[in-house]
Amino acid sequence: MLSQKTRYAIRALQHLADRYRQGPVPLNEIATRQNIPSKFLTVILSELSREGLVATQRGRDGGYWLALAPVDISYGDIVRLTRGSLALTPCASRFAHESCTNCLPESECRLHRVMLRVRDETAKVLDSISLAEPFAMEGAE
Repeated sequence: MLSQKTRYAIRALQHLADRYRQGPVPLNEIATRQNIPSKFLTVILSELSREGLVATQRGRDGGYWLALAPVDISYGDIVRLTRGSLALTPCASRFAHESCTNCLPESECRLHRVMLRVRDETAKVLDSISLAEPFAMEGAE
């Protein structure tokens, strides 16, 4: 399940993608239009700025904008940055692997093998859709 932070980050980045190359977007516009608490949004955008996805400008005409083209930011990137992993279990994480507690050895665990497949298929889908395709899944069943 996606965390609230991840969902907010996705919505904020989608908003910035819609306004790509239109100049800085004020925080209060993003917060209001996307129904995100301003304080939480500030923290999220600061993190995304440190990661190089968002640029910012202070002052009266300041705001936020995408530091990369929307086509260069995949939903997989966003989930990994905000959640840490696409895996549903720690043993299936590619970059944050941990052995599960109270489990069988991974070589014997059928759930581990299923979760590896789920992680790989999830990565294929999320990495293939960028912010440039906000309606890519419209009409999908």
